[in-house]
Amino acid sequence: MSTIRITAALALALAVAGCGSSGQEELQEWMNQQRALTKPRVQPIPEPKKFTPQAYTQEAATDPFSNQKLTQALKRESAQSTSNAALVAPELARRKEPLEAFPLDAMSMVGTLMKEGLPVALVKVDNLLYQVRPGNYLGQNYGKIVKVGETEVTLREIVQDAAGEWIERTATLQLQERSK
Repeated sequence: MSTIRITAALALALAVAGCGSSGQEELQEWMNQQRALTKPRVQPIPEPKKFTPQAYTQEAATDPFSNQKLTQALKRESAQSTSNAALVAPELARRKEPLEAFPLDAMSMVGTLMKEGLPVALVKVDNLLYQVRPGNYLGQNYGKIVKVGETEVTLREIVQDAAGEWIERTATLQLQERSK
């Protein structure tokens, strides 16, 4: 009987200890202090600008939908595109380099090195290794190498857009990690 009493007393003591303070009052008090000290910083929204309507006088302005206005805009646009076309065009008379016969996606950059103080990229095509440097041409879109970096080769390609105009775009050939 005494073991039952001891076990019951021990269980009662544990139950009373479990109902006691768990140290959370101190934590709750600290959180309340921090909440009271923290002040939100909200910047006021600036007042909206006042709209001032402009009077439309039809007799002083030209009709924006007139044929005359459209013709002038088309003439200006065609003059700009012909001047731009003269600036950007592939060099068709130059002799093509061997790597211009392959598309860029068939090439892979496998490394770089310095040769005579200039950066040189190692490009692999059809299990052959080529050394290329700025000024060389790559790919089928008249791509001229602009920069050779440690991890990529940057090219300036000249391609035709949907309207048939020559435009420039930048392309890169990334260093390929060796797969094991």
